[in-house]
Amino acid sequence: MTCFNQPLGGNDMPRFGGPATFMRLPAQATAEGLDACFVGIPMDIGTSNRPGTRLGPRAIRDESRMIRPFNMATGAAPFEHLQVADIGDVAINTFDLKKSCEIITAAFAEILSHRAIPLTMGGDHTLTWPVLRAIRDRHGPVALVHVDAHADINDTMFGEREAHGTPFRRAWEDGCLLNDRVVQIGLRGSGYAPGDFAWGRERGWSVVTAEEIAGRDLRRLMEQVRALIGDAPCYLSFDIDSLSPGLAPGTGTQEIGGLADWQALQIVRGLAGVNLVGCDLVEVSPPFDTTGTTALTAANLLYEMLCILPGVPQNPPAPLHDFDLG
Repeated sequence: MTCFNQPLGGNDMPRFGGPATFMRLPAQATAEGLDACFVGIPMDIGTSNRPGTRLGPRAIRDESRMIRPFNMATGAAPFEHLQVADIGDVAINTFDLKKSCEIITAAFAEILSHRAIPLTMGGDHTLTWPVLRAIRDRHGPVALVHVDAHADINDTMFGEREAHGTPFRRAWEDGCLLNDRVVQIGLRGSGYAPGDFAWGRERGWSVVTAEEIAGRDLRRLMEQVRALIGDAPCYLSFDIDSLSPGLAPGTGTQEIGGLADWQALQIVRGLAGVNLVGCDLVEVSPPFDTTGTTALTAANLLYEMLCILPGVPQNPPAPLHDFDLG
């Protein structure tokens, strides 16, 4: 019988003590023997406004200390079905973004060689492009669910092709994506021209703006997203600035009118049953997160991603009352 790693419990060590790993899980140097792993990319050299995302992985790990192993909402118990550990951070070159992208692709190629599913803590959104290159080399082109305030499909920023506003155009150019199975959710804010969100649509992507889903229950949307993706391998990229800045102020490029945190949960939980081959949570900037709420939200969303990975059953509990809440 397999003995699965378990997070360190709050009755064994106070929550403010213990190892500084995600959920206080065991740490190991590589992904060998793991079904899934938490990995950090402490990088902000691709940001264009407020910096600080290099400190994101450390803050997310710290705020994950209150998360318990059983998901009360979905019935998922990931640590009963998957071998999981925290494998630390990718040693990027903090003075060279182009070189860092090469380092990230190589690091994730090594992770994927062990057949582990990476759950990545960012770090700015540039990182998703080199991760997707490694994913493509392992799985071929993949479906994508991209949750963000911004489309991140710029051709260049300040004349550079590598930046946190360009990863999905680079991924498209590199043949990383199944264009008819790409969904962008939550795009909003001001732009330079009326067609700023149209680039993806012109390539077959589905784009759902924040205005279209404002205040709405998203379970029906996610049913349609699951149907669109089908059994294709899928990558989930979640930018924390997709949330309203009042809920997640600790990020570099804020836009008003974003998602509620319960909608973020519905999006992630709504991907249960999809063939996820990797996930990331990016753009947490602790210097602007004075209460830790942004990192706390990020940590919980990463836990929810773990809970929907292949091999983790979903067993939602029956209601504990007789009220009709319809």
